[in-house]
Amino acid sequence: MRYTTLRVIDEGVILYEAHAARLAPEGGPARARFDAFAAGAAPGVFALLDDGERLDVRPRGGSSLVDGMPVRVVTSPVAGLRGPIPKPPPPGPYAAVRAPGVATLLASPDGAELWESCVAAIVGFDGRVLVVVPDDRPRVASLAEAAVRRALPHRVAPILTSEDLPLLLVNAVKGACRVAAPDRRPFPDQLVREVDALIVATARRP
Repeated sequence: MRYTTLRVIDEGVILYEAHAARLAPEGGPARARFDAFAAGAAPGVFALLDDGERLDVRPRGGSSLVDGMPVRVVTSPVAGLRGPIPKPPPPGPYAAVRAPGVATLLASPDGAELWESCVAAIVGFDGRVLVVVPDDRPRVASLAEAAVRRALPHRVAPILTSEDLPLLLVNAVKGACRVAAPDRRPFPDQLVREVDALIVATARRP
């Protein structure tokens, strides 16, 4: 079972090629099913599951992420794995660490590093370039983060819970999301807009 959650705007599916690769890396009938959906989909948010024979399309209400939402830190539910991992279909291991109105940041078992949030990748900013989590940390393989890595200067380094590095959450549905983390410096406005714009610019139809 392959699963993804995506947003459609007038121009098409945001991160179109990345979602196609997630659902149908081998191309063939699975890619044809995705392309047929993408060609005619109305704007909105959808969860897609492909079981190898059919594509199940489920409308969603939108993103749970809201700019300025508070955060909490809990141990990652996939801490025993080695990342990146495929996006799991619901309910999956992440359901237990989600809470309404709060962005749950998922940490290493010792609490020293932040790896991702419960619904998004985490990106930092060191005052010069973006900071992205090392590839061997267990977390969902984020399509939005991959797009950011391709487009913007960055370095790979642990994001520590003890530092005041500005944080931004990124995913395929919300795009860029600021969070209210009182112990951290704010993420620069212009860079937030730049990250969000580059994600939205990936929208297209077949």
